[in-house]
Amino acid sequence: MQFHLNGFNPGDPRFSDPQDAVVPPPIKRPLPEKCDVMVVGCGPAGLNLAAQLSQFGEIHTCIAEVKDDRLLVGQADGIACRTVEMFQAYGFANQAIQEAYGVNEIGFWKPRPDTPEEIFRSDRIDDVEEDLSEMPHLILNQARVHDFFLEVMKKSPRKLEPFYSRRLIDVQVDHSEREHPVILKFERAVTHSQFSKQVEIVRCKYAVGCDGARSQVREAIGKELVGDTLNQAWGVMDVLLVTDFPDIRLKAVIQSANEGSMLIIPREGGYMVRLYIELDKLKENERVAKDQMSPEVLIAAANRIIKPYTIEVKEVPWWSVYEIGQRLATGFDDSDAEQEPRVFLAGDACHTHSPKAGQGMNTSLNDTWNLGWKLAHVLTGRARESLLRTYSEERLQVAQTLIDFDRDFSKMFSMKPKSKENPEGVDPEEFQKYFQLSGRFTAGVATQYQQSMITAANDFQDLAKGQIIGKRFHSAQVIRHADAKPFQLGHCITANGAWRIFAFAGKAKPMSSECGILKLVEFLSLSQQSPLNRFTPKDSEIDSVIDFRFVFQSPHRELERGTLHPLLSPKKGKYGLRDYEKVFCVDYRSGNIYEKRGINKDVGCLIIVRPDQYVSQVLPLAHFDLLTEFFEKILCPV
Repeated sequence: MQFHLNGFNPGDPRFSDPQDAVVPPPIKRPLPEKCDVMVVGCGPAGLNLAAQLSQFGEIHTCIAEVKDDRLLVGQADGIACRTVEMFQAYGFANQAIQEAYGVNEIGFWKPRPDTPEEIFRSDRIDDVEEDLSEMPHLILNQARVHDFFLEVMKKSPRKLEPFYSRRLIDVQVDHSEREHPVILKFERAVTHSQFSKQVEIVRCKYAVGCDGARSQVREAIGKELVGDTLNQAWGVMDVLLVTDFPDIRLKAVIQSANEGSMLIIPREGGYMVRLYIELDKLKENERVAKDQMSPEVLIAAANRIIKPYTIEVKEVPWWSVYEIGQRLATGFDDSDAEQEPRVFLAGDACHTHSPKAGQGMNTSLNDTWNLGWKLAHVLTGRARESLLRTYSEERLQVAQTLIDFDRDFSKMFSMKPKSKENPEGVDPEEFQKYFQLSGRFTAGVATQYQQSMITAANDFQDLAKGQIIGKRFHSAQVIRHADAKPFQLGHCITANGAWRIFAFAGKAKPMSSECGILKLVEFLSLSQQSPLNRFTPKDSEIDSVIDFRFVFQSPHRELERGTLHPLLSPKKGKYGLRDYEKVFCVDYRSGNIYEKRGINKDVGCLIIVRPDQYVSQVLPLAHFDLLTEFFEKILCPV
């Protein structure tokens, strides 16, 4: 899509008249006195959590924001491949892809050897490696990402909408109160005959602070952001410009000899560009003098870096100046040895870092993607409260890895290129190599959760070598049996809080006496030890807690529907209609999923996938006892 040609306009670009994209101001209404979950902050982390919990009509979720309306112009814009996989679970990945700028290549620029005051392109490389994900790396205004989540919330069973103009004053936890132990006090600005401030008190079962780096929730539970800065200042600006720089529609990394570095990120719409511009190094304990900064200062710095090319800026929709720093909270929740967590932190409230690697919004989103299903499990009685401890255990490790990476990445990015005059600088070729090696990390697919109650040991990892336990489920294309549709298997995982088990058949003839799938479904259907029978409430759909999907090696035209066990097309809904979307076959035209993901063709396997798309366990098809044992550690029998 192309838009922003005659100036930047926020909102849905599908409207030809920008005024039609204007959303009415939020309806003013009081906060409830009680709820199940209170989310503080309408940033990416908070909206993702609210969107996930809104899928459960029985969970009373509220989300409050200090600003008086939704975000119109966002700060973050990079959306990693892994995050787009998450968007697919909500159902808005395709719209995001259509609107966004898709990052395909990176241009590297460095000082020209004979005239070092000028830059030249040293290389162009692919942005991500082949088959890293079925989803692209995107650039899209953070405000549009917010809009997508707000739309999910509005259309959900809970019909959830934020409460704006609420400033959090205090958070307390009364552990003697079992039902609603968390007490939050908000201040609301109201106007009647004269301006006044109204105090509202909300009691809830759980509270989540997604309220940014200056988090009031974090302060209330006695946690701190600890870390340091690199004494570097950077400017960032979104601009509509005219330039002779040839790579203006490519992601470009520029290292000048003496004027600093710059990162060019093309924006959605075909015309807008984001510039990250290195400013002068700061002295120790010195802060950015923002009152001395302006778009004109940043534009002048950009023109010095980009010589012999020039940029002429026509419009600046947004700009800012920031200091690079890496800080990590001393804890991600309020738990201790005796008390289970009641208050959680997510996003910038518990970790901050530089924006150049594009990890801020992505990591924040994945924080609450991790937490949301766990809260839903506990609140709906599916799991015990001990499950909630795994949030801090898992995300603290991820945040620490990010902080370590960002410190090295930012330092290398800001070093001058190595030369005779600057022998201590960074070799541009080494910098490019580091950039390439970090590709999996910046794409969001390097995260691997360690062994815990929800991530098993790797005793049977050889059965699926490409589906690593603790890492996200790596999708591949298959053929949906019922309608012969080419389909990404990972897209079965939607944001409904259910576990997925993918059963891959071995080489035996489907539904024959030797077929491992037949033996598995007979166990699942008939045995009292079956996880379907033990953990699915009687009045719920058969796949509401654990959703089984089956993959066969037979070509789809050779597998007859009439030969399949009834569980492979279970009855659902009030009319008992059959679900024909549980069975898949190998797509031999686009590549064999068994070969792509290292799945054993002879015996097949089971792959257990968490509600947030991460692999929890790989098991042999016939190990029914281990299958039940895995879920007994997590889920509550019905």
